[in-house]
Amino acid sequence: MKHLHIAAFCVLALTAAAAPAQTSDTEARALEIAKRAISFRSVSGAQNQTPALAQWLKQQLVAGGFAQGEVTVTPVDDTAYLIARWPGSDPKAKPLVISGHIDVVEAKPSDWERDPFIAVVENGYLYGRGATDMKLDAAIVMATLIELKQQGYKPRRDIILQFSGDEETTMKTSAIIAEKLRHAELVINIDGGGGLLDEKTGKPLYMTWQGAEKTYADFELSVANPGGHSSEPRPVNAIAELGAALAKIGAYRFKPELNELSRAYFQAAARYEDPETAAAMRAFAANPDDAKAVATLRANYATIGKIGTTCVPTMVSGGHALNALPQRATANINCRIFPGHKPADIMAELARVAGDPAIQWKDVTEGSVATDASPMRPDFVRAVETAMGKAYPGVPVFPSMSSGASDSMWFRSVGVPSYGASPVFIKESDSFSHGLNERTPIASIAPAIVYYRSLFTDLSK
Repeated sequence: MKHLHIAAFCVLALTAAAAPAQTSDTEARALEIAKRAISFRSVSGAQNQTPALAQWLKQQLVAGGFAQGEVTVTPVDDTAYLIARWPGSDPKAKPLVISGHIDVVEAKPSDWERDPFIAVVENGYLYGRGATDMKLDAAIVMATLIELKQQGYKPRRDIILQFSGDEETTMKTSAIIAEKLRHAELVINIDGGGGLLDEKTGKPLYMTWQGAEKTYADFELSVANPGGHSSEPRPVNAIAELGAALAKIGAYRFKPELNELSRAYFQAAARYEDPETAAAMRAFAANPDDAKAVATLRANYATIGKIGTTCVPTMVSGGHALNALPQRATANINCRIFPGHKPADIMAELARVAGDPAIQWKDVTEGSVATDASPMRPDFVRAVETAMGKAYPGVPVFPSMSSGASDSMWFRSVGVPSYGASPVFIKESDSFSHGLNERTPIASIAPAIVYYRSLFTDLSK
């Protein structure tokens, strides 16, 4: 995914409210699907095995009770996407969509302690590329749906499971799927949300669901000069001119903001922070213009992105020879835009900050679209809280906002509410998504099945 999970997972020793034998069988199925899925090198580019993985997952769904015609795999460029439909009893009811992706970020075996595309279970952890992001999540959901089918569950509304094939890159399949399913009632995105474990005790602290995400944007700045011999400096130098603008942008801070989701997050999450951060979170939730609270939250890399739009220079290029005045200099500004703002307006604000009409600005963003937050629907909130109460009794649940971006934004862009609602827990220090030696504790599988069983039945009735 292109965003940071609020939390990742670790070993849990909690009792799930489920029929032990059935959950055990489903847990074993989920782990086996995950291990086999990890072995597919579903990475964009040459020898992309995402299409082969999608076909294999179709076989598992059909073997589990889906009809051949209910599961389709559609090729797109070097990848593919999967859509499985479980027909409901009421053709007038809008479908419930379960959303995920089966592509992963590149992983070089020479950099890892274990081959990233050979699943290994050691010391209670599943290792491999996609163990966290997000082949295990996909496997758990598949195993849960197969269990419900085999138990004879009859949904009122259609349940649609979809896996995009390029969420980690261009999101072309993500946009295609959202357009096809724009008639959906709501989307449960299993590639978002999650639970946080205490670093010392390993006990669950809280679970968050994601109802919004910031908009990803890239802006290119460029300056062009005639250049010349370096021994004959001119009044204007492209690199120096661009550097001055970048210094202003780097020092600029956007107006702090709150929405319904982020206010609820700060109010609830404050109890798990150190006293200074907790006081700032509560003060900011009460008044986003509180200068002291804003200063404290901006000084913390974990909270600065939660209080408004952020834009930072990420790439610079300039000049054509060591002994020549630069004829051109360019830079990239990466922004994570608070919901409710258009990228064009943010780019215009940055241009005013730079204050140099000689600088040319261009939006070079790929695979992103601006969206507003999903509403805090009572039926969804109630279903998540009920499901968590069965899987992890007494653990608090509250909303959050992601730094962006996931497949949820494509559904929101066509008017379908989408919510990141993964039940997998992790310690912050155990999060290796997109990094080396990615891993997830297998003890998180059983309670996740309990959670999904409850969530899917509640929302499809």
